[in-house]
Amino acid sequence: MLAAPFLTLVLAFAPGSSTTSDHEIAFGIDVARKGLWSEARFRFEKAVALAPNNAEALNNLAIALEQQGAFAEARAAYEKALKLKPGNIYIQQNYDLFREADDKRNRKAKKKP
Repeated sequence: MLAAPFLTLVLAFAPGSSTTSDHEIAFGIDVARKGLWSEARFRFEKAVALAPNNAEALNNLAIALEQQGAFAEARAAYEKALKLKPGNIYIQQNYDLFREADDKRNRKAKKKP
């Protein structure tokens, strides 16, 4: 089962100078919309490697990580994205939805014997 419904999350793209990182983000968004999360994660990881301070790339990577069940890594990516762009409503909304779902998952895990 997916970590969170994809439609509630907002993939972010801030068009800029048409860098290689921007191309990776655009490609990643395209494949994510098709549900190809492994490829999307690869593209977003590549975008972050090319531009480590790109908050949109980190947000998108966090979504892909969340979709693949890598919750600790997703949390770290969201938190870094928010540190870079604390006023970004899309990143904040995604992080809030993630935290709500992650808290619920953690409560369920604690209840299991």
